[in-house]
Amino acid sequence: MVPISIAYHGQLRCSATHDNSGMRFITDAPTDNLGKGESFSPTDLVATALGSCMITTMGIFAVKEKMALSLDGTHIRIEKHMSTDAPRRIAKIVAHLSFPAGVPQQYRARLREIGDSCPVAKSLHPDLKLDVQYDYPD
Repeated sequence: MVPISIAYHGQLRCSATHDNSGMRFITDAPTDNLGKGESFSPTDLVATALGSCMITTMGIFAVKEKMALSLDGTHIRIEKHMSTDAPRRIAKIVAHLSFPAGVPQQYRARLREIGDSCPVAKSLHPDLKLDVQYDYPD
């Protein structure tokens, strides 16, 4: 269990604290939903969690397998698309992973499998559309 404390500060702003480490961040409602949009919105965090989970679980695989490669420099670009109908929800997430040169061909399918089945991806509602692209420069 990981305890997280969240406090509401008014004007659609919250602070969240990771109780074990003391790390803290702010969320704001987006401008299209009465907020200031000065920080991540709660739904932005869902998309962010997906991207960081994908990369983290691939990194865990690389470390466990003692792979002769580094995933350092891997980058993911996330686009969150909200629904246009009610109820307001995330309708689609587009993820584009860019890997550094030198990732051996024999690991690429496994990395895709790991990214596509990371814990956050498996926790999302099945109606949420995921469009994930994996790009290797070589």
